[in-house]
Parts: sequence; C-alpha cells; structure tokens
Amino acid sequence: MAASGDIGIDLGTSNVVIYMKGRGVVFREPSVIAIERESEQIIAFGMEAYRMIGRTPANINIVRPLAQGEIADFDLTSSMLRYYVSNVIGKKFFARPRAILAVPSGVKELEKKALITSMFDAGLRRTQILDRTIAAALGAQLNFLGSYGCMVADLSAGGTDLAVLSNGIVAVMSSVPVGGDQFDDSIIRFLRKKYNMLIGERTAEQVKITLGGAMRRNPKVTMDITGRNLISGLPKTISVDSDEIYEALVDNVNELIESIQAVIERTPPQLASDILEGGVTLTGGAAMLYGLSEAISDAIRIPSRVAEEARDCVVLGCAKVLMNPSSMRHLLSVS
Repeated sequence: MAASGDIGIDLGTSNVVIYMKGRGVVFREPSVIAIERESEQIIAFGMEAYRMIGRTPANINIVRPLAQGEIADFDLTSSMLRYYVSNVIGKKFFARPRAILAVPSGVKELEKKALITSMFDAGLRRTQILDRTIAAALGAQLNFLGSYGCMVADLSAGGTDLAVLSNGIVAVMSSVPVGGDQFDDSIIRFLRKKYNMLIGERTAEQVKITLGGAMRRNPKVTMDITGRNLISGLPKTISVDSDEIYEALVDNVNELIESIQAVIERTPPQLASDILEGGVTLTGGAAMLYGLSEAISDAIRIPSRVAEEARDCVVLGCAKVLMNPSSMRHLLSVS
C-alpha cells in the first residue's frame, strides 16, 4: 500500500480511518490492541485484535487506547497510529507525505503535539490538527465558511460532539457521553437485569444494529441472542424483540436530545434562526441508529438528517482540507 500521497486521518474511539489523496479511503481498522499481560508486549492491532474480544486466554488483554472521546493510554495510541500510518505510506521516507489529523474532542493540547511528533517518526513530513466537528461538518457538505450558521452532531463510539458553526469557526460547542459504546452498554445492562444473561461487546453491537432504535420499529423485529446465564453459568439462548431494545436505549436517546436542545438554547438568535431553517446534521457511525434523526426532529421540532457517508464524514472533511490547502488553511489548529 506504499504511496507518497498526502493523507487524512480520523483517529476515532472505535476505528482509525485513513484517506489518501487521489485514492480515497484506503484504510479502516478498529482502534483495538491485544497485549500480552505480563510482558506488556503488543500482539496484534486492529481487526486481528478485535476478533479476539471475548475469546482471549487469561494472559492476553484487549485494550481500547481511546475511550469516551479521550486518550486513555497515550503510548498505546501513539504505537497504534504509527503502525497504521506506516502500513499506509510504506517505508519511503524520502517521499514524506503530509497529513491532516482529526482527533477526539477530549484530546489535550500536549497530547496533540506529541501525536504530531509521533507521526513524524512514522514517516510523515508534517501533520496538522483539524477540529473534529469542523472536519465532520466539511465532510457532511455543510456551508459554514460564510456568515450562515449550521449545527452538526458527530456521534462516535465514545460520545457525541455538538457544535454550531459559522464563519469557519465553532460558535457553540458541547459534548455528551452518549455514543455507540453507551448504546452497547445499555443493551448489556438491560439483558442482564431482565433475563439474568450476560452478553459480550460484539453481541451487543449486533443486537444494536439488528434491533436497536431511537423509535419503535414497525413491524417489530426479533432475533435470538446467546449469552451466559448468570444463575447457572451455562450458555443460554433467548428471543428478544426490537421494542425491548428500544426501552434499553430510550434514556440514552433522550439525554442526547436534551443536550441538542441545550446547545440551541445557548446559540445566538441569528444563528439559531439558521439552524431552524437548515436543521441538525448527524454524522458518525452511531448516527446510523434506526430512527434517530426522526426522533430528534419530533422532539425539538427542527429538521434533522443523517449525512451521506455519515461514518466517514470526519475523514472526508480532512480530505477536503488536503484538496484545498490554501483556502482552508485557516481551519487548522496552529501547531
């Protein structure tokens, strides 16, 4: 996969996605690492490590180095990012492409600078940071570089970043700990409480995709779920329907809606008027939850839509800056 093209990187809580100029999205791997417990040596990255979740022996830990919009383990995050970038650009250090990097909103300034240094070590000439919500808005084709205002809700695995943008900057910003991981956790807790059954992360994610929703599905959908009976300790299979999983997720959805309302209430009147007209745009993988945009629209009486290619909006926003470096240079963080 060696190439000298410039790249855009979405360092997400759930996945790392890399766009290469002239080639499109060339890389997508889970933000997961497998580590040998005693030696602390890294055994596997990405999909190889993800497949081990729930199946590892006692001497192997599965680690997500990013959690809830923050870097939980900087050294592991840096190692993972270096490994992925090296795979994409190859070892042609004389080429040294540049990169636009979008990181979770909770990443601190010192961590950003350290990541830039790490990217130089991986073979990049220069790495610049792009605010994640600005990247999401660019990737969703929102027009916020002029005086018109717009609102984006970027729903990642670790949480949701809410931003009102105008004149190329973030005018109002908020984060809420509701995202794909929280949806999964709510499903796990619901099944444990109602059925005394424990399921793993991967099963919960599949239940969310198949049955989950911010609104009730019509017609109702059912599926068989296998987990461990917490009373007998033995495997158990039950049939669960989409109405039950809606009940498991409704508190998360309501918390998200309340946070969107709170941001709009803090927005200057003229920009709020623009949002009333243009609506709220949802980006990120968790925005794909069934009925979410409709539930938001019904609750706040403002149009809501899921962006095209929602899960890739952030990396596509990085790509836009790569394509238009002179006109979009002002959007990048000074580093």
